[in-house]
Amino acid sequence: MNINPADGHIFGYTVGWATGIDIGSDDEALTKDYLSEKVWVTPANCIAIVRHQRGVVDAVKVFKFKVPGESLSTRFGLKNMNPGRQIVTQGGPIQESIADDADNLGDDPIFSVGGDLAFNWAYGNNGCRIVLTGGHLSGADVNDDNTHGLGNDFAINPLIDTINSVCAHDISNIQDCPMPACNDVRLQGTDHGTGSSLKSGPVYGNYAIYVSFDSEKFPLPGDKLSLKIEL
Repeated sequence: MNINPADGHIFGYTVGWATGIDIGSDDEALTKDYLSEKVWVTPANCIAIVRHQRGVVDAVKVFKFKVPGESLSTRFGLKNMNPGRQIVTQGGPIQESIADDADNLGDDPIFSVGGDLAFNWAYGNNGCRIVLTGGHLSGADVNDDNTHGLGNDFAINPLIDTINSVCAHDISNIQDCPMPACNDVRLQGTDHGTGSSLKSGPVYGNYAIYVSFDSEKFPLPGDKLSLKIEL
């Protein structure tokens, strides 16, 4: 999977994540939004989230799943949207590598906070697909628009397959901006709906997601990415 927050395609809370259908092409897999249906149904024990610049690794975190052998389709798919809200790793990252010259680390949704990965974080009428537990995790009944990460949407029913093109957004940065006191949600890029609270911002990089059944290591900053990583 690859998320480019400024390619014109919106990877909100439901698009792609819920259905696992192919998005994009192999030729542009590291420059535009991309999802491989084949990889989505592949059993996995580890997951890497990689921020990259035109395919060159900028920063990476690798985690080991608490429940081994499940695919991303199982972890994110329609059947798992309700109850959602799963903390899917434990013990924090087993690898964390960040380039010495990496920029924009102060509020990066993956690399500015610690903890484990939480998936399908439904809260109130909002949802965030991937968030770090070291950030703010809103309570299930708290409608504050204030959990930030990858694959977001506001004003939806996050427990079923609903889409709100007005408030969907690819990437929101770490911030404390609870609704209704705050109406300036800082995003990366321009891939978001027309909701008045959503504010476009700089792109820190593309965010690629890789899974593995047996490898717990990932290439280091400065290395070149490809669709399949050989170690």
